[in-house]
Amino acid sequence: MSLHITYVGGPTMLLDFGGIRILTDPTFDPAGGEYVSGPVTLHKLSPPALQPDQLPSFDYVLLSHDHHSDNLDHAGHQSLQRAELVFTTPEGAQRLGGNAIGMDAWDSRDLRIADRTLRIFATPARHGPAGLERGAVTGFVVFFTDSPEQGLYISGDTVWYEGVAEIARRFRIQTAVLHLGAAQVPEVGPFHLTMTSEEAVQAAKAFSDAIIVPSHFEGWAHFSEGKEDILRAFRAAGLEQRLCWPKAGEAIEVRPSQDLRVAG
Repeated sequence: MSLHITYVGGPTMLLDFGGIRILTDPTFDPAGGEYVSGPVTLHKLSPPALQPDQLPSFDYVLLSHDHHSDNLDHAGHQSLQRAELVFTTPEGAQRLGGNAIGMDAWDSRDLRIADRTLRIFATPARHGPAGLERGAVTGFVVFFTDSPEQGLYISGDTVWYEGVAEIARRFRIQTAVLHLGAAQVPEVGPFHLTMTSEEAVQAAKAFSDAIIVPSHFEGWAHFSEGKEDILRAFRAAGLEQRLCWPKAGEAIEVRPSQDLRVAG
């Protein structure tokens, strides 16, 4: 299954998956923004590589969650209306209304496209330690029903835990887009809210046939780990060849693991 990724920044990517264009977690605001939510203020450090009007049209949006501005900012919210459907959590769909579809974990939706069927699964995600989660979030698995062995996984904002391990057991994943960066917010606590580099290695071992595409590890002040940390962990595990780094503002092709040798 062909997959091209155009990296916008943060968690935002345009995925051309078998000719279907999917936008993930839209964030298009300029750098320098401060986003206040209760006691927490998030600081955006980097601008998007592209604006919505610089992207080709897209069919669907996969939104991990709507209630944190590093996953859906002001300009990103405006871009949702360009999609046919927006898939997100039930809580998020209720807040967004319009074209938003809420999905619980393991719910699926079939979309008939020409002579093929695209199946979208909502997958478990946990945004922080058990009992201290930062609201409801979701990940996604996407595949065409005539090629279920070529699944695409987008983790959303989650730590590594049993729910993610279960995804690896249930689906055959060819490409896994993982939200990393070990996000930390001091006002919440000293723990990480998204995967650490070591947890990404665990995920790579679980999704043993998948190319790993790091995402959402830069551009915001609350990330405690960056590209060098990810590279170091994967090198130590002997898995560096499994990494595929998207290029800001450019479309790249992601090839099956036996053909790919892109390590950064």
